[in-house]
Amino acid sequence: MQKRTIDRRWLPLNALRAFEGVAKHGSFTAAANALLISQSALSRHVIALERLTGVQLFERRPHALTLTKAGQHLLPAVAKSFDRLEYALDDIRNEGAPSQRTLRVQMPPSFAVQLAVPILRDFRRASSEVDIDLISPYGVGPPLGDVDVAVVYSRPTVTEMVSDLLWQVRLTILCHPNTAAAHRDRDLAGFIEANEIVHVRIADQARHHLWSQFARHNSLAGVNIERGLVVDTAVLAAQYALSGEGLALLDPNLFAEEISSGRLVRPFDVTLDDDYGYYLITHPEGLGDTAIALFRSWLIERFGPRAAGPSPPVQLAVSNE
Repeated sequence: MQKRTIDRRWLPLNALRAFEGVAKHGSFTAAANALLISQSALSRHVIALERLTGVQLFERRPHALTLTKAGQHLLPAVAKSFDRLEYALDDIRNEGAPSQRTLRVQMPPSFAVQLAVPILRDFRRASSEVDIDLISPYGVGPPLGDVDVAVVYSRPTVTEMVSDLLWQVRLTILCHPNTAAAHRDRDLAGFIEANEIVHVRIADQARHHLWSQFARHNSLAGVNIERGLVVDTAVLAAQYALSGEGLALLDPNLFAEEISSGRLVRPFDVTLDDDYGYYLITHPEGLGDTAIALFRSWLIERFGPRAAGPSPPVQLAVSNE
């Protein structure tokens, strides 16, 4: 079957702008108000676009309006295309004036809390012409549709996006030094049994997923890991351990400062690699954007050495030998 194409001479720009507005605001009424057109005109634009594509772009329900898979696929391309037009027109209008570009950057909450400040501070010093709009949604998986670049915590996936591994996460037990010292004579199984466990919730996984994986990986079949506290982020788990209570499975790269200062310690030379990593995700169309390319290359260079994994563990008083 011959693939159908749309001649750019007939691109429905008004309909695409209407579609973006409805997707952004989540309703026809709010989008019509924002775009200063009637709701009926807005609706006609969206319907015309759906007829042109031959697919439905929105699921219309009595009290909800959501994008279909086709709509989710179209929205990032539309938003980025209008962004590029806006930036180009602004550059032309302000020729000769300093050009300031804003990048919309997504980072996971724990990554943002631990690393965003030094990352963004150093990048802004090197590239003051680029402003950053940072968002930190909870969860794992693909980036939001309206961001320029995203750091995501995810397993490797094959998509149309450009994916650069910043580092492969290898989790290890971290705890307060007093906790390690109080149980220095125990083996790994005994050490875990003697302390509270702090779990980090992973979207779409069982409540005790990481510790269950850790127990299987280290042949700890007799250890009860289905107990303890469950929190939403690694930062919360680290804060609990820093209070002097509990064992947390955490990424040493995220908490390098706490480890180097001795506030958190690694009581055992054991790790868990369950295929998760921190990836920098960029849309292929964004690679030609100077600001996006600049941020991408800068971040890859900054974290490149970590891609092979965290540095060797600090040897402490407790050992599993």
